Amino acid sequence: MPSVRTTKKNIEYVLSEVVSDCLNYLHLHKGVKDEEVIAIIEEMIDLKEDLYSRCKHIDGKDNSVLVKIHFRKVYEDLLNGADAAFEKLSVIVSAS
Repeated sequence: MPSVRTTKKNIEYVLSEVVSDCLNYLHLHKGVKDEEVIAIIEEMIDLKEDLYSRCKHIDGKDNSVLVKIHFRKVYEDLLNGADAAFEKLSVIVSAS
């Protein structure tokens, strides 16, 4: 069974990288598209809360196949969410 602790650490690491890049942009480009970048940060916070909740509430704990599928979906959503946020940020950065 995948470790909930390791999964939560991976979630924290990936999403903190997105937030860190957003904060770097806000620091370097003061007053330029702040609302859009803050919206990305808020999306990452919401995604983190959702993924943490899903890590705590596993459907079919007794069936290892279902657990693996559950955590695979969590990781897939994590990577898709982070990728989408980086895409949004790169559009903002290239426009400024």
